[in-house]
Amino acid sequence: MHAIATTPGALRLFAGSLIARLPAVMLSLGLLVHAQRLTGSFAVAGLVTGAYAAALGLGGPLLGRLVDRRGQTAVLLGSAAGCGAALFAIALVRVGAPGLVALAVAAGLCTPPVGACLRGLLPAILPPASLPSAYAAEAAASELTWIAGPPGILLAGALTSTGVALAAAAVLLFAATAAFACEPASRAWRPSGGERRPRGGSLRAGAMRTLVLVMALVGVVFGASEVGITATAHALGSTAAAGPLLGIWGAGSLLGGLVLARAGRGARLTPLLVGLGLGHLALASAGSVLALAAVLLVAGATIAPTYATVFALVDGAAPAGTVTEAFAWLNTAVAVGSAGGAAAAGALADATAPASVFLLAGAAGALAALASGVRARDAEPVRSPA
Repeated sequence: MHAIATTPGALRLFAGSLIARLPAVMLSLGLLVHAQRLTGSFAVAGLVTGAYAAALGLGGPLLGRLVDRRGQTAVLLGSAAGCGAALFAIALVRVGAPGLVALAVAAGLCTPPVGACLRGLLPAILPPASLPSAYAAEAAASELTWIAGPPGILLAGALTSTGVALAAAAVLLFAATAAFACEPASRAWRPSGGERRPRGGSLRAGAMRTLVLVMALVGVVFGASEVGITATAHALGSTAAAGPLLGIWGAGSLLGGLVLARAGRGARLTPLLVGLGLGHLALASAGSVLALAAVLLVAGATIAPTYATVFALVDGAAPAGTVTEAFAWLNTAVAVGSAGGAAAAGALADATAPASVFLLAGAAGALAALASGVRARDAEPVRSPA
């Protein structure tokens, strides 16, 4: 973190990227409550948020590939304008369910990949020795957006209206993304590899395919655990505790990332994944809300370090000229895995005891560690654009 704070422009990029990513964290919940208010149907609201999430997962790698071909500035400004326009239309124009779904898809496809762009920039603006610490600090700080974003848009909606809250999120998204895109380091960034790009993009490399698989399984851990935490709190007679418990989980991740950032060196991925799986498996043994909170703090401490370690591997794993796309694929993998994990966990929680959901989370963590260990040879850099 010290390197970020002392490098000219790096701190502005770091802070700007977090602000620009804050609205994206708000949007799933904001779209849900706004669509439900407009239509009176949670089914339609769920369809709208699901369409947004699916489009976000698809659009990220596509926009990342454009960044790798055209640079950051034009793609970020254009996508921010498109996403903002779609959000304004949702917020201010009364349309039916099909229109809401179509606009949500447009917003998802156009959500600017600011996080991927920042991670692609770090090797260009920081010395190599400080990169592990920087990735850890970035992964830890991103937890702040999850802590502040959802409550923020709910509060804005309660004080004004859900439409005004979405419109404000659109303004914040465009302004912060534009500020990031206009930073000299972002405007000057050009991908390595010149004009040539490998066929198949970043996924041509076996190392990247392994990292995407690992992050999809990590997403299963997250999705299953979120359902398990909520279901366990309900079973213990403390449904209202689910929110604070999720906050403690995020706080554990924040602390883990800060510890790794302060250490100033990277960590090995496979042991981290073993810890991730075991930590979330241990949640099955928690017999009270206090015990669940304590285990969540420890289990969460492996999350940001896992992200940071994967991010640090990308520059060597992705073929030349595909780094932004590669980072975007990791985000998509987590989203897809989380959705699948949540769906499977929901069915499991209904059919058995809530604690069994954490067995699914632990198994996903074990499979991620196995994939990382078995395919460790794929971690060799792939730099030929041929």
